[in-house]
Amino acid sequence: MGFVKSKEELGRYYAIKDRQFIGARMMGVMYETKPKVVARLLPPPLEPADAPAVTIFIAQYPETNLGPGYREAAMLLRCKYAGETGSYCLSMPIESEESRLYNGRDIFGFPKKMAHISLEVSETDAVGRVERHGTTFVELKVKLAAPIPQFPPSAPNFLFKASPRIDLEPGFDGPVFLCRQQTDIEMKSMKIGPAEITLRPSDADPWAEVEVAKVVTGFYMVSDNTMRPGTVLKEVDGDAYLPYYFKITDFFSGK
Repeated sequence: MGFVKSKEELGRYYAIKDRQFIGARMMGVMYETKPKVVARLLPPPLEPADAPAVTIFIAQYPETNLGPGYREAAMLLRCKYAGETGSYCLSMPIESEESRLYNGRDIFGFPKKMAHISLEVSETDAVGRVERHGTTFVELKVKLAAPIPQFPPSAPNFLFKASPRIDLEPGFDGPVFLCRQQTDIEMKSMKIGPAEITLRPSDADPWAEVEVAKVVTGFYMVSDNTMRPGTVLKEVDGDAYLPYYFKITDFFSGK
């Protein structure tokens, strides 16, 4: 394969519509933060959901249809758009080959950054950690107490796609799009139980800003996940979105 792709190479690339994650191992914690935190962090036109709910997950993907498996984590805020409830991804650390970083970030708009991620699971416990720049900024511990028979239907992800201006003036070269993407989860097994969350301050990864008001539950599941193609919903105000854009990178404002 060279710099310029052939018609056949492009055909094979675009033929893969669904991203498949077979035997995904995912632990996580659901909690509530303060309503004012969600209101501050959601970019317009997204709106807070009925409850200020947050989900953090840490996952190991042993197998995918795009190449080797990898590890991933995410912090998701519950939100609404046009009456539909979904999630807004604040952060998505990843430990993988570099190609997996660009696939999710450049195509879909997920705010991926390279990190060190660990996931340890026994019959009774699950522990996950994420570290960047020498700081373990999130640590989850779940006591696996009770199995559940069915996973709730998954909600869509609301994402934004934008390209910063090349002249280094505030704003974007072209429109900013609000997008919708769905990942379907076929649960194989799942346990829930009491959980602990530790969020440590980090300038590069300020997860501690989403403070914990009440832990709802922890979980660990094995599943087959299918990431569906997304759709553009609408063009949004670039000036209004600009303060929210920089979660996708390590922000630097000079010395």
